[in-house]
Amino acid sequence: MPKIKTKSGAKKRFKVTGSGKVLYAQSGKRHGMIKRTKKQIRQLRGTNVLFKTDGDNVKKYFLPNA
Repeated sequence: MPKIKTKSGAKKRFKVTGSGKVLYAQSGKRHGMIKRTKKQIRQLRGTNVLFKTDGDNVKKYFLPNA
């Protein structure tokens, strides 16, 4: 049987922590910053943790080796 490949788009967008949670970068920071308030820009910093069911789906279908 062939090995299951990781989806290359998913490995750029998600990271799995040691405890198995899935981290993702927040959206809305690429362009159009002049439209956003300073508060919005500040709150979009860093990463967030996906909900458990969404994280389980990402690990099952897109990051099988993580």
